[in-house]
Amino acid sequence: MWFRNLQVFRLASGWSATPESLAESLARTGFKPCSALQRQAQGWVPPRGNPDELVYVQAQQMMLALGVEQKILPTSVIRQYAQERAREIEDAQGFKPGRAQQREIYDGVEAELLPRAFVKRRLTYVWIDPVGGWLVVDAASSGKADEVIEQLKETLGELPLKLLKTLQAPGTAMTTWLSLGEAPGAFSIDQDCELRAPGDAGGSVRYTRHPLETAELNQHIGRGKVAGKLALTWNDRISFVLTEQLQIKRLAFLDVLKEQAEQAGEGGDMFEADFAIMAGELRGLLTALTEALGGEAE
Repeated sequence: MWFRNLQVFRLASGWSATPESLAESLARTGFKPCSALQRQAQGWVPPRGNPDELVYVQAQQMMLALGVEQKILPTSVIRQYAQERAREIEDAQGFKPGRAQQREIYDGVEAELLPRAFVKRRLTYVWIDPVGGWLVVDAASSGKADEVIEQLKETLGELPLKLLKTLQAPGTAMTTWLSLGEAPGAFSIDQDCELRAPGDAGGSVRYTRHPLETAELNQHIGRGKVAGKLALTWNDRISFVLTEQLQIKRLAFLDVLKEQAEQAGEGGDMFEADFAIMAGELRGLLTALTEALGGEAE
């Protein structure tokens, strides 16, 4: 349940959905498996498996989960079977099928194969903090986050939401921190980073589990390279990689937090303990990171 990647959004002041009204809306677009001829289906599922709980709520913090089911049927497989079918028809009628007939053959083969295709399922979790004004999607790519946001918009009709923007660009801030050899506040620099030259043809330098020597980095920065990614630790509690797009990846809650969760959940509900600690820590991390990047841009 611990989030691994963060796509961070800001809730506008117009957000007024209560857990009850939100659950009612989610129920109207709940998850249903793919039909025989569907390639993909998606909808809301209970985040911790309780069929009557589409919105998990604790101390005004909410969690949702989007379920997605996809049929695995590559185009190359359909084409292969369609070509075999086209050859059989050619032998029977004495001439090659025309373009329209080939299209019919392709569609017919796809309709035959889809019900027998393998099915892949995945869940994408969403944390909503109405008090702090955060909505965070646990997704490694912006595409997966957009999938969730579009489903939320379809479910709610409107969604007062925007991407988090800061006064200082993350790439500029990370480059400065590397040149100084330290990050502000409770942040510390770890041993992974990526520096790249501007432009599509520019080169890049990556450090992985390598001491980040300021003198060496400043040589690259002096040649015009800027930081695209930087591994950081916040408050000795959470480590992560910050990107120039203000995405947070490879999020890891350190042992001290996992131990707290285990103690809090001992003899009780581990999901509840994990979520309480995760939500509190993420709120602190996002607030501190926004301040480190110069504050939030209007």
